[in-house]
Amino acid sequence: MSADPAKNARHAARMARKKAIIDAAIAAATIERGLLIVVTGNGKGKSTSAFGTLARALGYGMKAGVCQFIKSRTDTGEEAFFGRQHGVEWHVLGDGFTWDTQNREQDIATAQRGWEVARRMLADASYRLVILDELTYLLRYGYLDADEVLDALANRPPMQHVIVTGRGASEPLIELADTVSVIADEKHAYRAGVKAQRGIDL
Repeated sequence: MSADPAKNARHAARMARKKAIIDAAIAAATIERGLLIVVTGNGKGKSTSAFGTLARALGYGMKAGVCQFIKSRTDTGEEAFFGRQHGVEWHVLGDGFTWDTQNREQDIATAQRGWEVARRMLADASYRLVILDELTYLLRYGYLDADEVLDALANRPPMQHVIVTGRGASEPLIELADTVSVIADEKHAYRAGVKAQRGIDL
């Protein structure tokens, strides 16, 4: 701990100026509405980020819906936990990754069936949070009509929050979003030969 009075005084003055700026910004933020959040990028943690927000929403008693596109696993830790929480409707809507299915027509049909579930949630104001996990791939591969998806996102109930995850988010989706986070891939244990770990990756 510093015993330099001048240094401590300069620090206090800097923090006072910073607090004034932050307090003014908080006071100016008066709009209250549902947010569209996009979490994209090649790094690990996109879905994990969305599920962290899901936990926060449930803490406030919000009803939430989760649509997991692409993925077909129903034995993940997040589903085991959130699937038994009151107020969560959880759907695994994929057949697996495209390199597993190797059938574009099947992938399109599965995507469109899944989208019907998501569209129902996006039209229902009782869902305060909707997570569309890995939706970006369905737009990127042309499995869904991008204009239809963007229209549903733009015209959802005013207080409904939506989180879209997945690599390669399109520019129109990014433009529509209120908040966009890009997770970078600096390093991954998988590339060192470490398999997916229960409780961390699954």
